[in-house]
Amino acid sequence: MQNEIIEKLIEQFRTLPGVGYKSAQRYAYSVLEGSISRAQNFANALLEAKQKIKFCKVCGNFTDGEVCSICQKRNRKVICVVKEPKDVISMEKVKDYDGVYHVLFGTISPLENRGPEDIHIKELLQRVNADGVQEVIMATNPDVEGDATAMYIARLLSPLGVKVTRLAQGVAMGSDLEYADEVTLSRALEERRELK
Repeated sequence: MQNEIIEKLIEQFRTLPGVGYKSAQRYAYSVLEGSISRAQNFANALLEAKQKIKFCKVCGNFTDGEVCSICQKRNRKVICVVKEPKDVISMEKVKDYDGVYHVLFGTISPLENRGPEDIHIKELLQRVNADGVQEVIMATNPDVEGDATAMYIARLLSPLGVKVTRLAQGVAMGSDLEYADEVTLSRALEERRELK
């Protein structure tokens, strides 16, 4: 029988994605076996991140300012469209990409009752019109929802004369960008193809 306070700590770690009971238990024991200052630093980092990190008002990436550093410094003529902010971090492994990003915050998924109006497609269209975008790279996950979303957006952008490309299939079907290594992502970016 575990102490109720320890169980509560374990349960909090279990709320994190991919953390099962055994891992949560190891994390909890690690916190308990460490110093008070280490636990305080950990708690302070969590609170500071929750209080100061927000979404970039241009692309939707995580930032501690109004506009992220990528939107401030990069080529706005090329936009790489991703599903979630963590996908930006994955794509940034590709060192030679100099464009900006657009986070959709989801994909079209009829099974989950999520349509085009539930994700940030309208904002993407506004950016394309306002910034004179030349290319939109669809970097949604290579699964049914990601492909459907990419095709839907390509059809919307087609009349605007914007080149719409999709990452090459170096990224395995059904996998998440977050787990792809930088060589695979770099090759997928280089060998992207136009969506029509």
